[in-house]
Amino acid sequence: MSMLTIENYLESHYINRSNWLRAAVLGANDGIISISSLAIGVATASNTRSPILLATVAGLVAGALSMAAGEYVSVSSQTDTEKADIERERNELQEMPEAELKILAEIYERRGLKKETAMKVAKELTEANALGTHIRDELGINEISKAKPIQAALASGASFTAGGTLPLLVILFSPVEQIEYYLYGFTIIFLIFLGAIAAKTGGSSIRKAILRITIWGTLAMGLSALVGYLFGVKV
Repeated sequence: MSMLTIENYLESHYINRSNWLRAAVLGANDGIISISSLAIGVATASNTRSPILLATVAGLVAGALSMAAGEYVSVSSQTDTEKADIERERNELQEMPEAELKILAEIYERRGLKKETAMKVAKELTEANALGTHIRDELGINEISKAKPIQAALASGASFTAGGTLPLLVILFSPVEQIEYYLYGFTIIFLIFLGAIAAKTGGSSIRKAILRITIWGTLAMGLSALVGYLFGVKV
């Protein structure tokens, strides 16, 4: 198998998409559900379109910025932890190389290699790239799992905006007297499409993804509508 074929084979695995896919799905899902829920809550306590629209636009802007900032901070914390572990591993390789070699060999033994083979592999990989080998096999950090704060923040913020824009369009073009029903109906449709696309992209069950995302979306919107009705104030 040629190098090009191997690279194409590796890229075909769904796990390569896990970092940006998780942030994008989370952002779009949060954008659709939170903006729809916010709009439904305001709509049940309002007879006019203006306060619903104002609340929705404010929620969309604040939510997108919050999602991007939160994702960046969260993933940056993971990056800091990874860097600290890598630096610690670098020091340990300098201070006790034999102990680190033994640890590496034991890792390969647990994966099924014979003791002699495991030690031979550990020595050869250590000679080739000691730190890189320990980062990958001892710490479990690789290009797929490595934290990427900016990528995650952009994916999350952009997808929240895209998701939140959908219920905003419903608010603009739906009859204000029945706007909460239009919002619920279209939001469920949006969530079904999102669940199907996310499952297809990630190679998982489309049925399970749709069921999961629809149930939680319905609960969120139902509770928001209940809050609006409980206040009972029409503006």
